[in-house]
Amino acid sequence: MVFRRRTKRSLGQILIELIYPRGGWRRATSYVGHRLSRLPDTPERISRGIASGVIVSFTPFFGLHFLLAALIARVIGGNILAALLATFFGNPITFPIIVEVSVQFGNWILGQGGAMHFPQVMRAFGYASAELWFNLNALVTGGEPNWFRLRLFFFRVYLPYMLGGILPGLATSVIMYYVSLPVIRAYKARRKKILRERFIRTRDAGARRAAADERPGAIAQEE
Repeated sequence: MVFRRRTKRSLGQILIELIYPRGGWRRATSYVGHRLSRLPDTPERISRGIASGVIVSFTPFFGLHFLLAALIARVIGGNILAALLATFFGNPITFPIIVEVSVQFGNWILGQGGAMHFPQVMRAFGYASAELWFNLNALVTGGEPNWFRLRLFFFRVYLPYMLGGILPGLATSVIMYYVSLPVIRAYKARRKKILRERFIRTRDAGARRAAADERPGAIAQEE
C-alpha cells in the first residue's frame, strides 16, 4: 500500500507514542486544533462538538468515550468528528488532573472520607478489571464469583468518579465552547478571505492571458 509505514512500529513504540507523541504534545495539540478549525461545518456546530468531546473526557466510561461523544454531539446538534477529536482533551497530561478533581469532588458530594489520589484510583481500576474477568470466568466454568470487591470499587471509586466529573466536565465544556467559537469563526473568516483573494488573482491572471492571446489576432485583422 502507498501509505503503509516502511518500518513497522513495535508494541513498545506504539505504547510510548500514546503517552508521548513522536512530535511532542505541543505539535499533537496544534494538529488537533488545525483539524478542528478546518472542518467543513459552521463554527457553532464545531464548537458544540468540541464541548461534547470535552465533557465525555471527565467520565469513567473508558472505551466508550468516542461513542458517547458522538451521541451527545448528535443530540445537541454538534459536529460528530469535532466531538471525536475533542476527546483528545483527556490526554496523559490532563488525565491525572481530571481523575483527581472528579474523584475528590465525588467523594465530597457523597460525604465519604478517605481521599483517593490518582495512582490509587488507577490501581483500583486495574484490580477491578482483573476481578471482573475472574468473576465472568467463574460464571462460565462453574466457579464461585465474589462480587464484594467490585461493589466496594463501585461505591468508593467508580461512583464518586462518575458523579464528581459531571459539574467540572460541564463547566469545562461550556468554557471550551465559548473559547473555541470566536477562534473558529476568525479562522474560517480569514481562510475565506484568503481563498477569495486567491480566486480573484487567478481570475485576473486568466483574463490577462486571454487578452494577451487575443491581441495578435486583433492586429492581424486590422492589417
